[in-house]
Amino acid sequence: MPGGATHLASSATARQAADLGERLVAAWGSWGPTMTRNARRVAFVSDRHGSPEVFVQDVVVDAEAPDPVRIRLTDDPVIRVTWSSDGEWLAVAIATDGGVKQQVWVVRPDGSDAAQIAGSRWQHAELGPWSRSGHRVVITLPSTEAEQPARSYLVDPVSGDRDDLAVGELIHVLDLSVEERLVVLRDGQRGHEFVVVVDRLTDESHALFSDEPDSSAEIAFLRPAPASETSPLVAYVATEDGLPRRGLVAQPVGPHGWRGEPRRILARDDAELEYLDADDAGRTLLLVWNVDGRSELDLLNTHDASRTPVPDLPGHVVTDPVLSRDGRSVLLAVEGPLRPRELWRLDTNALTWSRVTGVPELPDVPLVEPTLERFAARDGLEITGWLYRAVEPAASSTGGDPGAGAVPPEPRRALVHLHGGPESQERPTFSPQHQALASAGITVFAPNIRGSSGYGRDFVHADDLGLRWNALSDVVDCARFLVSNGYADRSRVAVEGRSYGGYATLASLAFTPDVFAAGVAVCGMSDFATFYRDTEPWIAAAAATKYGHPVDDAALLDSLSPMRAIDDVTAPLLVVHGELDTNVPIGEAHQVVEALTARSHDVEYLELAGEGHEYRRAASRAELVRRMVAFVTEHLA
Repeated sequence: MPGGATHLASSATARQAADLGERLVAAWGSWGPTMTRNARRVAFVSDRHGSPEVFVQDVVVDAEAPDPVRIRLTDDPVIRVTWSSDGEWLAVAIATDGGVKQQVWVVRPDGSDAAQIAGSRWQHAELGPWSRSGHRVVITLPSTEAEQPARSYLVDPVSGDRDDLAVGELIHVLDLSVEERLVVLRDGQRGHEFVVVVDRLTDESHALFSDEPDSSAEIAFLRPAPASETSPLVAYVATEDGLPRRGLVAQPVGPHGWRGEPRRILARDDAELEYLDADDAGRTLLLVWNVDGRSELDLLNTHDASRTPVPDLPGHVVTDPVLSRDGRSVLLAVEGPLRPRELWRLDTNALTWSRVTGVPELPDVPLVEPTLERFAARDGLEITGWLYRAVEPAASSTGGDPGAGAVPPEPRRALVHLHGGPESQERPTFSPQHQALASAGITVFAPNIRGSSGYGRDFVHADDLGLRWNALSDVVDCARFLVSNGYADRSRVAVEGRSYGGYATLASLAFTPDVFAAGVAVCGMSDFATFYRDTEPWIAAAAATKYGHPVDDAALLDSLSPMRAIDDVTAPLLVVHGELDTNVPIGEAHQVVEALTARSHDVEYLELAGEGHEYRRAASRAELVRRMVAFVTEHLA
């Protein structure tokens, strides 16, 4: 019968799509480069063996790159690697057991003398910068109890000895002056981060810019001042202070708390400054702009204020850019929808590119290039998103009389994907999940609802506290966009998201149960009260400005919690969580599944062993894509 033929064809398409997703997950990448002083060797992170590890190789220009050398430390996934200024050591951040807490290790570039210097199953350790001499590395230990401060130390990689560096509520060490007297710290809650310079000799701290309620800064460092300045040093800061979008501000600084007048060096109305780096002399600055999710690069000469746009970027999205200490080269990771992350080198004089690492051969099937779409939310605010149009199935027929044997057309189906954060951003990156769903005939729309980064200070704060209801309305408006533009039938739109996107998925199904036909909630919060109770103390302390204070805003948080209306959920639901997640604790998933199971609701649960909040192992990500494709295609059929 035609209906049976349609079901068989749909099932076969789903299996092929899941297989494609698994093969794309296996397409490893490389990221997080860090260079030696002469920029001739690079260390980086790659998952070419299924889990992120450290690799070291020579940087070769105009020749085939050599095979990288793997540096094995533990079986746990690597988060980050940094090369000491003197070239003698690597510092490596590792996810303890694959979970949220991290360890810090040091190791020689040849793999010898490896030692764990901080962190454990019970104590999270954050890897900070190396001192400019290269002899010591910064680690920060966040509080393990509420109301306790975080503490930062300078650690000797040989002896393991620690010297006190700084104490503060939510501090992160960004930079040290050459003689280690001045320390640049970031502090503050989410969306309200500020930067101070601490003079260790006088034990005084001074803010780098005004403390506006809605301004923030995440990147800042010290460099020698240009000859035109009267100060010995300049702090370069990527900040929203006094700007609608994040730009570059220079603050002259000196010892004993001296401050010159801050200067706004560069800002754009159409872009946010996302990354910032400088050579040792402070003569050349590297700026990476976020323009509607795509990256653009500038080189800025601080002595004559000349700006050089970098042409021919070899991909859509840049991450982890590093400018060499002499300013002659840049190493960065770049990716796009059709190619995983790989490392490239930019010659800053010739403005030419050369590939440093490659990627494996990809499946010989056409992948979807997403388009950037815009529409107005119900209150008129512009919402953008990346649209992955469904791959049309090949026409098929049983032959003979078309009316009797032809397979009817597939229904129009779509899925709204919600990123985490919410201060993250959906960008045109390499997504096996989106490609697999599109291959299964499901259009994917990945929006940046209000609260997302990349669109300025007002937009990122437009979902704070009680304004979250407007962000949840954006999710419904995304479904309306898909239906009104013919990408999906009204009864065949699913919603899916991870972390905050997982919360928004649960909230959408609970508070607007007539909109979505199915949902997939990945590591999402289901009740703010239990989230605040069970999450890591430093995560809870930082979250209050974004979500609400667990005591002062308890009524608001209760009204926004999906568990309040869990009995109103009507759509089938797949819940996914990492076994070791202590950011959004696994109890957030268990209470949803238990409540829905108790009333015999259509709910499935996938727990990923050995994973925390991020799913770093290829096998885990492949299993997630396989289950998601099967679940969504079944319930949108």
